[in-house]
Amino acid sequence: MTDNKKPHALGHLRVLDLSRVLAGPWSGQILGDLGAEVLKIEHPNGGDDTRKWGPPFLPETPDGQKDAAYFSSGNRNKRSLAIDISTPEGAAIVRDLAKHCDIVIENFKVGGLAKYGLDYAGIQEVRPDVIYCSITGFGQTGPYATRAGYDYLIQGMSGLMSVTGLPDGVPGGGPMRAGVAVCDLYTGMYATVSILAALAHRDATGEGQYIDCALLDCQIAALANQTANYLASGEAPGRMGNSHPNVVPYRVYPVKDGHVIIAVGNDGQFQRMCVALDMPEEATDPRFATASTRIINRDPLDAVIESRLANYSRDEIIAHLEKATVPCGPINTLADTFADPQVQARELVVTLPRAGTEVRTVGYPAKLSKTPADYRYAPPVLGADTREVLARVCGYDETKLDSLESAGTVGAKKA
Repeated sequence: MTDNKKPHALGHLRVLDLSRVLAGPWSGQILGDLGAEVLKIEHPNGGDDTRKWGPPFLPETPDGQKDAAYFSSGNRNKRSLAIDISTPEGAAIVRDLAKHCDIVIENFKVGGLAKYGLDYAGIQEVRPDVIYCSITGFGQTGPYATRAGYDYLIQGMSGLMSVTGLPDGVPGGGPMRAGVAVCDLYTGMYATVSILAALAHRDATGEGQYIDCALLDCQIAALANQTANYLASGEAPGRMGNSHPNVVPYRVYPVKDGHVIIAVGNDGQFQRMCVALDMPEEATDPRFATASTRIINRDPLDAVIESRLANYSRDEIIAHLEKATVPCGPINTLADTFADPQVQARELVVTLPRAGTEVRTVGYPAKLSKTPADYRYAPPVLGADTREVLARVCGYDETKLDSLESAGTVGAKKA
């Protein structure tokens, strides 16, 4: 755990996080890493869905709580408040909290929070300048607005799976999902950027605002060059396996003991690769002289590269190409990744104490010179902070807290 006295870029902000699973929690965690106080509201019976998404599980706490490792990926630097918002008393507590919060993040179905008075209109009544971010599968408008949206569905509907995987007609060909929930993660990051933009606007004008953030929209935007290629040409790109639609050579190649990635991004790198791989004819061949001609003639070029690489082991060719300043690298397992000296030098793994145990998480990746990320709290035990936060933020006394807990409106566990 790092020094809590260091300056925090967002230390003046408080976030009410009503979201579950990944996209919303990812945004909340980013804000928390940068210093905001994030209050995670969970149902007293079970909490965030991902607490059960195991194995593997985090070390069991002394009171027997057993949370999935998945939960830890998006819930660092948060305080857990177990509140049943489906009751009038629980909803009123959340509105009391909202009075003292700058930002609200939620990912309920469209209109789902209105009946509790916790939608934008309801929160705006108690906090007029609130920044309120709704994350849904398809947004607040359009014919699909009321549908539930999950990352896997969005990977298919956005077109991502149409460009991911091996081509039809080859062994293993067909659509393939990405190995992590990229739609959720992109949406969480777009939500965070939008929240920070809204805060800048509020600083200038005093106005809060509503943010409508959809997984489908965010993933389509994140297709980047693939959507740009389609919009320019009218031709839908297909699956190319490990090949790149716009750059050659830029793919996985077999070597004696496995595979290596070669990523040649410009003509100078191509010339250096030709020298390193003893390919003098290809270096002067007009078919391969420029990026655009290499794309047209990728198959004969790849055949020559594969023949040269067959003589090398993975580590040999990486060392050889790195000496020639040709971009290349291995395909690591996560065990390889975390053993890599570069990864270790960047101090990406953060170990935090958690209810008498420890949990390791991957830290915030960007290094800020004046206001670096700070790791104040491990992913919380369900309800661990309910009483402390309600007393400190809302001024509830012990008698009121005891009554709410006895009624089951709130839950509390010792951290």
